[in-house]
Amino acid sequence: MLRILAITKENRVLTDIPILELKREDIAWYWVDFNKPTDDEISLLSSHFKFHPLAIEDCLHFLQRPKLEYYDRHSFLVIHAIQKDTLDIHEVDLFVGENFIVSFHLEELPEITSVWNHFRTSSKTGQQSHIEILHKIMDKLVDTYFPIVHAIEDRMKRLEQDYRQGTMPSLINETFRIRGDLLQLHYVIGPMRDLLYRVLESKRFLMQEDKKAYFHDIYDHLLKLSQMVMSNREITSEMRDNYISLNSYHMNSIMKKLTVITTIFMPLTFIAGIYGMNFDNMPELKWKYGYFVVLGAMIGIGSIMGWLFFKKGWFRND
Repeated sequence: MLRILAITKENRVLTDIPILELKREDIAWYWVDFNKPTDDEISLLSSHFKFHPLAIEDCLHFLQRPKLEYYDRHSFLVIHAIQKDTLDIHEVDLFVGENFIVSFHLEELPEITSVWNHFRTSSKTGQQSHIEILHKIMDKLVDTYFPIVHAIEDRMKRLEQDYRQGTMPSLINETFRIRGDLLQLHYVIGPMRDLLYRVLESKRFLMQEDKKAYFHDIYDHLLKLSQMVMSNREITSEMRDNYISLNSYHMNSIMKKLTVITTIFMPLTFIAGIYGMNFDNMPELKWKYGYFVVLGAMIGIGSIMGWLFFKKGWFRND
């Protein structure tokens, strides 16, 4: 579906006009949104707009890294939208020229629909420029990153409470799932931050100086998001290391107790092995009280060794 918004030189807003009318001399600037386009509509990128073939190829080959490229008549930007529930990434391609902006996305995105409705109904649209549409789209997409990061932080708080309560099963799996989600965000936020930096520092990108402050605000948001993601990844690393350390401590405690028990039974096993041998000349076997003396000796040795290990603290968990 194609959505078209055009502004005339008299600041009149025209919507859903035929695409051929965009060449009228009274059109000051326009925005064309390719929303889940058909094959025929996709062909307009080359047949009508004459965009560079490499840029068109990037639109059709999902998923490109966020980037900014320059061509003769336009600049080409790739930015990313993130679905809140699944963290799926959706690509948004933007062609920005001297008097136009063309957005292209294969999925319907509520953020772009919101921007479209705003500019279609706003009374100030006639006094604005297509660069403000670019800013609004990028700002809307970046703003959706914050609830995702905050939701992950809430999951981390619940996970930390589970650690304190000692409910260890499945905690390590949840920790790795959170780290995976943070890594997914890192792969989006980092390139988006670099893209905004290029937009702000570029000498070739067509933008009025007074508009840079708005894009700088988006860049600041991405810096904050990047810091939040990195900080949360460090926290999950600490939680993972604490879990591994605690698990190792419990394992060592169990091994220590098993070692104590094995050590106590070593002399008892030795004694039982001696008197289990089938020799005829073993005087103790013919002694009336031999069984009770040997059994008492084994009990005494085991008790003394157990008392010594207990006194040295080998049975304590701390």
